[in-house]
Amino acid sequence: MDLYRQLRLVRRHWWIVLVTLMVALGVTALVTVRAQPRYVASVTFFVTTPSQGVTDAYQGGLFLQQRVKSYAELLTSDRLAQATVAGGQLGLTAEEVQRRISTSTEAGTVLLRASVTDTDQTRALRVTEALSAKFVELVQKVETRPDGGAGPIKIEIVGGPRVTPTPVSPQPVRNTAIGALIGLLAGVGLAILRGMADVRLRDAAGLQRVTGSPLLGEIPIDSGARSAPLIVGDAATSARAEAVRKLRTNLRFVDVHEPARVIAVTSALQGEGKTTLSCNLAIALAEAGWRVLLVDADLRRPKVGDYLGVDAGVGLTDVLVGDVHVGDVVQRWGDKSLLVLPSGSAPPNPSELLGSKAMSDLLVALRESADIVIIDTAPLLAVTDGVVVAVQADGALLVTQQGRTSRAQVAAAARSLHSVSVRLLGCVLNMARVPKAEAYQYEAYRVVAEAKTQSVPADRAASGRHAERARAGEVGDHTQELTRLSR
Repeated sequence: MDLYRQLRLVRRHWWIVLVTLMVALGVTALVTVRAQPRYVASVTFFVTTPSQGVTDAYQGGLFLQQRVKSYAELLTSDRLAQATVAGGQLGLTAEEVQRRISTSTEAGTVLLRASVTDTDQTRALRVTEALSAKFVELVQKVETRPDGGAGPIKIEIVGGPRVTPTPVSPQPVRNTAIGALIGLLAGVGLAILRGMADVRLRDAAGLQRVTGSPLLGEIPIDSGARSAPLIVGDAATSARAEAVRKLRTNLRFVDVHEPARVIAVTSALQGEGKTTLSCNLAIALAEAGWRVLLVDADLRRPKVGDYLGVDAGVGLTDVLVGDVHVGDVVQRWGDKSLLVLPSGSAPPNPSELLGSKAMSDLLVALRESADIVIIDTAPLLAVTDGVVVAVQADGALLVTQQGRTSRAQVAAAARSLHSVSVRLLGCVLNMARVPKAEAYQYEAYRVVAEAKTQSVPADRAASGRHAERARAGEVGDHTQELTRLSR
């Protein structure tokens, strides 16, 4: 995984980084507040030996440096700890004293430093004073010659004992910085792992890679789509409506040499917005002056009639079984050049009905009577109906909802189309999260356009009404053509 993708994963899961950082800071603050203040008392010893000349001084220095290392171990020995607490005035055991002592030496010198850390400032100083006194006595005893003469080593206190006036721990600033760093690193790691484990499609580039087809549109998520799914009325000026119009344009120029006139709209799973997109795409094409026929071929869960508000009791299934003629059940929608063929009665054998010769003959007739036929089909992974319809169309449009469908599911849907040589015109990323900058640019442009529209002269408005009447006449001719072909 390259660095760019890792940064994208961190940006996508920024909330994980934030939560982890806040948790780390909270834990750090809790530990810092609950920790007892600790003070350090220290004392510095100087180790020396008598010498008579330069040669003796050099050899004595080497000797003392070796001795200092031994004395550092002697400071934490059981014998010295027991001697320090012998009087019982410290209120500590020998083991407790040993745990509080730490030593350090400076390379190339004969200086030895002993430190005592305690939560009680006074007790830390008292332990250090007792320790330094007993240490000098212990060294003298250890270094005493067998004949009772003075040893070759002399210990002097050259610094301390003294205790720090302020606690050395906890250190809020340092702890906060360390906690923030740990939380940030952990959050970034968790965000990357979360992104790598997430198999759902999150962007348009991933959808293109999985399907191997061009991206024809990104329909932005719209909070008002649930109450107003169609791009009419106030929703006609929304960013969602503009995205559908962009899809309309891209779809018309997918292949100018072999344009698709019968288009099957499908998805991998149920609930990805294919029916809503089918309706809105048909509306957008009709607004551009095309004679459009919308067919509800999702015979198991038809929804076109509910969205468009047309009677779906009699429709496609009744035409296929020969009970009615297509011209008798096609319904005009609104004042646009849009006709709707609802699903009709629920059949017991949807797949066989959609794959019948009657369906093939019907599509031939519809192709001749309309500029564009939009067919809403069933999801590809749920049933085989969608593939059966897509085979008879000029091409298929695959709709995928961002963040809901996995890459494997989309790939399986695309394979089901390619396996029967269906022409996949392209894919659409539905309910996409558009960057705020792009949404703001469209909103600003829309406000300016609306302001200019309000100043349209009356004669232009009248010409618009004449155009609407002419379009209504075309719709009537469209319906008559369907009736004629059906008979």
